Amino acid sequence: MFMSLLHNRVHGDSMADCELCGAMKVGVRQVPMGKTVVSACSRCVEKLGLAPKQVAPGINMASRINSSSTYSSKRKGKNIMLKGEKELSEDFASLISQARKKKGWNQATLGKRMAETVNVIKSAENGKHPTDAVIKKFERVLGIKLMVESKPEETSRVFKDDSRGLTLGDFFNQNGD
Repeated sequence: MFMSLLHNRVHGDSMADCELCGAMKVGVRQVPMGKTVVSACSRCVEKLGLAPKQVAPGINMASRINSSSTYSSKRKGKNIMLKGEKELSEDFASLISQARKKKGWNQATLGKRMAETVNVIKSAENGKHPTDAVIKKFERVLGIKLMVESKPEETSRVFKDDSRGLTLGDFFNQNGD
């Protein structure tokens, strides 16, 4: 009896119902499944491949070293998409297109000068948000500013007391259809 309790403690097993197959009063353990943790019997764990993946000792050691290093906190450069500082202008697509036309370039010429494909230029001019690196290239090559100071969004409370939050009905009543 003591050995089975010890085994259950070590392996995280306990007697309960399997949340996956419905087996009742079986040995289950807590296993991650998607973004949640479920109680599953050993048969379900094995059948669905929910057992923790074994990591090679070298990889496990390397990941611990990388996570403890300060390299990530001392990144070179500045993340221009930090919340609250600057954001991509709402009319960035037209700004890019106008600046390109003002210089007399077609999309292919702009792409070559930026070392990007024509599809990247077309996507940006059609309103698809470019990456941080591409934004910087647009700003440098075209001599424009695409990143603007962010404006705080307006919020309002429907009710002054904190008894309930905003419901969909409140939202529609406040903003009309």
